[in-house]
This record gives sequence, structure tokens and C-alpha cells, in this order.
Amino acid sequence: MKISGFTIIRNAIINDYPAVEAITSILPVVDEMIVAIGKSDDDTEGLIRSISSNKIRIVHSEWDLSQLPGGRVMALETDKAFHQISPDSDWAFYIQCDELVHEKYHPAIIESCKKYLSDSSVFGLVFNYVHFYGTYDYCGDSRRWYNKEIRIIRNDKRIYSFRDAQGFRMDGKRLPSKLIDASVYHYGWVKKPELMDRKLRTLSTNWMGRAMKEKMEKSEAVFNYDEYDSLKRFKGTHPSVMQKRISEKNWEVDLDVTKKRFTFKKWVMYVIEKATGIRPFTFKNYKII
Repeated sequence: MKISGFTIIRNAIINDYPAVEAITSILPVVDEMIVAIGKSDDDTEGLIRSISSNKIRIVHSEWDLSQLPGGRVMALETDKAFHQISPDSDWAFYIQCDELVHEKYHPAIIESCKKYLSDSSVFGLVFNYVHFYGTYDYCGDSRRWYNKEIRIIRNDKRIYSFRDAQGFRMDGKRLPSKLIDASVYHYGWVKKPELMDRKLRTLSTNWMGRAMKEKMEKSEAVFNYDEYDSLKRFKGTHPSVMQKRISEKNWEVDLDVTKKRFTFKKWVMYVIEKATGIRPFTFKNYKII
């Protein structure tokens, strides 16, 4: 069995992405790691080359920035990277450069790939998600955050990245998949307030809709992390490859996890999910079989 990893990255240093940590977090699981680097305004390539591993293969790409609105460019670049993996690979492990996998999940990931290798009905493996917010001490606790997503797919080139590269499709349909006992840790909302403010202003200009753009244009304040509906304290451990970055954190955010900001409908669904583990009426990028 062979597993290929693949990811895309551009302007990793400017945007302070934990790209090195993300890639390193899955290297023990994969046999090769394709890193598609978009033409950048910083030394992203040098950053990636600093990773000491002969598994990494860098490919170059120039992003079509006209496809930025809505994030379509992410899907296009993800497809390019996917098509670079070795033809003899069985599985393709997609990781975004603000996502990490804890080393405690490595055995379960490998075993799941082996388990479903010969099951031709399975085209994807679905991971649970933990979304960190503000600092490394808090994570999302509501339907605002997607709780599961496909991150391993078969090396079948009929599969393609969907919309903003959050999920995958084949022949216009969701992939028949299995949920595995592993989680992805998403750190995209953990930055010092000044960097998060810059990130959102960039997103509002290039990626998001008119409402987001107008909101950011009217705001002069630095992002304050106060716009959340529900959070909880994280009581687990972070991936070992994140420890250096965590130790260098130089900002503090004190968030009140008792504060809940829900409409009545969302409060009811929140209570149902916490009581049963079931998230009703949620959008899914996959089909669990």
C-alpha cells in the first residue's frame, strides 16, 4: 500500500501559515509529499525546503488570481497537486497548510487505509475536525464550524476538488466514504489580532462576498476575536510539531466560554447535538456508507 500526501501553498510567510508544521504532521503516514507552491511574494519555497525530508517533492504553479472570489482558485490548485502524485499510489492524503494531524492518530489512519484498500465501494476517508479560535486554548463549539470532512481519497483521477477545496466530488456526486477515528486540527483562526485583521481584510477583498467586504471597509479596529457564538476550552494536547510555535505565542486572548449567542432554533440544535452527538440538517461534503 502506498499513500501520497499533497497540499498547496502560497505566501506562507506573509500570512504566517503553519505550513511546515502541517506538512511535517503527516510525513510519517505518507510515502511521498507533493507540495504545490504558487508564485509567492515571499520565500515560501525556501521555507518548504527547510523541511528535512526526502519524501517532499515540490512542484510550481501560478495561481489564476481571477479565480479568487469564492475560493475557486483553491480547488483548481488542489486538482493540480492531486494530479502530480505518483500513479502507483493507492491513497492521496490532502492537508491544507493551516491544518495538522496529531501523531496519536497516525496508527488509526494507516490501519484505516489498509482496511478499506480492497473495498472498491470506498472512495474517501472522513476525519473529525477541531477548529481552534483566538489562541491554542479555545476551540469552536457550534454548528458554525464544520465537524467532519474528507481528507484521504483514492488515487482516482475522476475525483476532483469541490468549490473552495473543502471537499471532493466524482461525476458531480459526493464520495462514498467511511468515517475514521482520527481528527484534523485546524489553526486558521489562531493568529495575533493584527495578523487576523490583515487576513480578514485580504479575504474580504479577494475571496468573500459583498457583505463581508463592506463590513471590513467600515471597520478600522484591529480584530478582537469577540464575534463567536460558542466556544469551549481545549483540554487535549496539540501535535508535537506545533509545540515550538505554541511556545512562541506572544498575545493573549481571554474569551468567555460560558457566553452563548444563538437564535432559539440554533440553541435547540446545539442542545440536540450535545446530548446525542447528532448534528441535524447539516451540509455534508461526503456520503457515509
